[in-house]
Amino acid sequence: MSSGSASASDARRKAEIEAKKAKLQEIRRQREERAQRLKSSSAALPEASSSTSARKDLDDLVNSLISAPTSSRGSRASLVGPSSIDYPPSPRRSLLGTRVPSTADPASSDFGSESEIPPSTPGAGQAAPAASALGDVGPRAAPELIDVETELYELPQRQRVFYTKEVQTATLGDSSDDDHHGPSGGVGAEARTRETEQTIRAQILAEHAAELAARQEEARLERELAQQLRELTDDERLAVYAAHDFGEFVERSTKIVERALTDTYDVLRDYRLADDDLLDSTAGSQLRLVRTFGAADKMFAGRSITAIDWSAKFPELCAVAYSRTEHEESPDGLVAVWNMHLADRPEFVFHAQTDVLSVCFSPFHATLVVGGTYSGQILVWDTRARSLPVLKTPLSAAGHTHPVYGLRIIGSANAHHLVSASTDGTVCWWMLDMLARPQETLELVNTAHAKTDEVAVTALGLGEQDTTSFLVGSEDGAIYAGNRYDRAGLKAGLNAAEVYRAHAAPVTSIHCHPLTGAVDFSDLFLTASMDWTARLWRQTPTGGVPIRSFEESNDYVYDVRWSPTHPCVFAHVDGAGKLDVFDLNTDVERPVASATPGKRALNRLAWSRTGRNLATAGAEGVVYIYEVADTLATATDDDVHSFQRVLARLLSS
Repeated sequence: MSSGSASASDARRKAEIEAKKAKLQEIRRQREERAQRLKSSSAALPEASSSTSARKDLDDLVNSLISAPTSSRGSRASLVGPSSIDYPPSPRRSLLGTRVPSTADPASSDFGSESEIPPSTPGAGQAAPAASALGDVGPRAAPELIDVETELYELPQRQRVFYTKEVQTATLGDSSDDDHHGPSGGVGAEARTRETEQTIRAQILAEHAAELAARQEEARLERELAQQLRELTDDERLAVYAAHDFGEFVERSTKIVERALTDTYDVLRDYRLADDDLLDSTAGSQLRLVRTFGAADKMFAGRSITAIDWSAKFPELCAVAYSRTEHEESPDGLVAVWNMHLADRPEFVFHAQTDVLSVCFSPFHATLVVGGTYSGQILVWDTRARSLPVLKTPLSAAGHTHPVYGLRIIGSANAHHLVSASTDGTVCWWMLDMLARPQETLELVNTAHAKTDEVAVTALGLGEQDTTSFLVGSEDGAIYAGNRYDRAGLKAGLNAAEVYRAHAAPVTSIHCHPLTGAVDFSDLFLTASMDWTARLWRQTPTGGVPIRSFEESNDYVYDVRWSPTHPCVFAHVDGAGKLDVFDLNTDVERPVASATPGKRALNRLAWSRTGRNLATAGAEGVVYIYEVADTLATATDDDVHSFQRVLARLLSS
């Protein structure tokens, strides 16, 4: 209930935070909209003021035109002014052309008509005031009169048009603009303008108040979010890091990201090209280094590698067993599961209380990894659990009490056993789900030995489909064949008649030929020894001599393995740090490919299930993954027939 309430409170808190964030975004959006509206209205105000001033100028022009007759007459009178020359007044005429006598001077009729007066010269009006200012000098000169006849024309009466303020202005813009910006003229324009200004002022004040309130609300929400999303203290951060769920999430997520980054798939590959066009700069090389594991990891520094095995279910996974290190805080034994798609760190790391000398994946349980230790215990780890083993054998006389160098799972999915062999000469068969006691136990005894009957087993060899017989290599350099059950007059244990005097030094590795193709070569097996040789044998009821001895190494040969896909290809590693790959169809004496990845000895090697990759490692604690050429990884029918002929030739020689 506590976890459910905590999750509910967390969900409610997240919902509140999201709601506040949404409200904050809405406030910011409304503020931006108001700013846009204010900007557009301020841009439109100069246009409205310019249109209002234009209308006012037009009104003033019309008013001046309406009052033009009266003001023009007054202005003309003022311009003429008092004259120093007394001209007789001319008779006035009516608009119809009849002569009207002047009331000011009745005698003016004697001087003729008004049209007979000569036109005054320009500047007369300006000269008259000057003369009056200087005073009258002497008698006045009498004007000279002339007689002129002219024709009178009656001009049409000028029509006077009166404008009103409703029709004299032109509408600029649509009605919505006028309504928005206020009145543009007419009666009461000033009152309407004042009302519009007050409305705009009130609107601006309201928008300012709304903007201020929005800013205050935004600041409040930001403060609340800052309080809810505060930075964790050091103690709280350490508590989060120490949480089991958080650690699992980070571990799982970062592995997924690193796998994607490590993937080197060529997205630009053109499938229309032939295979010859796709060869890279490494074409022609039989071995190409593609991965290096554990070179920069401090966890594996100072450890040597004692065993390697590939997963049958996941071909990209490789289990590697490590010996102990000098660092006291580190576990004595380690098993790391490396992934071809995860270059910088292992996929899983398993711990043991002592050195792990042998390791293998379960071919029938993809999540189980089995290891044999220096103390004699057999440990089972599960990739779904943590680093500690989920099952282990007891330290008692019922099992092993000496180092376990041989470990193998045989059988089928419905009936399979774990076979183990230790240096005290004990071979045990176990059920993986019950490791309290072995199902069967054999004490190997060599009664034909001159000094001791004990057999110190250093290597174990089992056939792919043979669950009743086995081969063991010993410290004296001999290879012994053994039986699991009594059969055909032979007792369970070592077969005294089938002994192979193989090497002059301890045997380090035995590997029986796997089942590849239609032809069965399971009677062949390879051995490696500290006498610097690797040898090819054929299993016979009476033992025998090796078919071929390979003596190209300059140091101890620590491991030898057949290719799982090519019948005539095998590889071995030696103490000089050299990896040699042999193709018996090509050469029965010298390797067809060699590599020296490091400066120290190589202890173990293992082929992947597809035969494409070859893993090797040694005293440096670094795993080297090589990609094998197609000619060595894929076998044809001709290769099988050629290998049969080679074997026949070697057996006859």
